[in-house]
Amino acid sequence: MNNIQISKDFNLKEFECTHPDHQHVQIDEQLLENLQQLRDFLNVPLIITSAYRCEERNRQVGGSKNSLHKQGKAVDILLSTIPVDIDDLEEIAERLGFDGIGKYNTFIHLDVRGYKARWDERV
Repeated sequence: MNNIQISKDFNLKEFECTHPDHQHVQIDEQLLENLQQLRDFLNVPLIITSAYRCEERNRQVGGSKNSLHKQGKAVDILLSTIPVDIDDLEEIAERLGFDGIGKYNTFIHLDVRGYKARWDERV
């Protein structure tokens, strides 16, 4: 249903809620623009593991009550296909305009919250 090209390299389906009973999707225009710039800069596909989340899905995955995923303003990107280490990726993402950047063992969280936020949850 959401198989619609929304930028040069992204399809709306990639941002769809992963709840099995929903196919809802919401994406912030600035988030999409920043992601396309990141994709262009890295010249590799970005694998989105989590984008928009409905309230129920957000609860299931243990997302915060005020998660930006619920507003379509955040994505989590798989690190295993990215050709730079996560610290370099953080610097690149910041230069490209991402506000919130969270580092995890297997993914990086990127968002457009409107103010700078950084955290590191790697173990």
